[in-house]
Amino acid sequence: MTDPVVVHTDGACIPNPGPGGWGAVLRQGPHTLELCGGDPGTTTNNRMELTAPIRALEALKRTSEVHLYTDSTYVRNGIMKWVAGWARNGWMTSAKQPVKNVDLWQQLAALCDQHQVQWFWVKGHAGDEFNERADRLAARGLEEAVAAGSVT
Repeated sequence: MTDPVVVHTDGACIPNPGPGGWGAVLRQGPHTLELCGGDPGTTTNNRMELTAPIRALEALKRTSEVHLYTDSTYVRNGIMKWVAGWARNGWMTSAKQPVKNVDLWQQLAALCDQHQVQWFWVKGHAGDEFNERADRLAARGLEEAVAAGSVT
């Protein structure tokens, strides 16, 4: 039996909407992988919060048990409470409106089907070492995206 992959994710967008970044810290036993990226265009904090766990799960080479920590109640509630109903209802909300960020929700749901993911919420900016690292990675992804976007 292998240790679970422990993942902490975060997203950032300044301003919101505006350029954004995401970060993820993946740990298993003695191994750590840090990932980050961003979007220099107009995105949202919610899109970056969703992108982080997508990129983290995409990085896994085999089906894994995953303990995924996020400081986004939007992501955690969405994947744990809302996504199954949205899919059943043709990706419409209970108010019969199209689900926002449907492309990312569909990607995340498909990746969760490939792994055994347990979701955890952690309070952001409250001293959790790995949430803070994910936050710094998201900030770096944002900085790199803005720098890349300003190159002409």
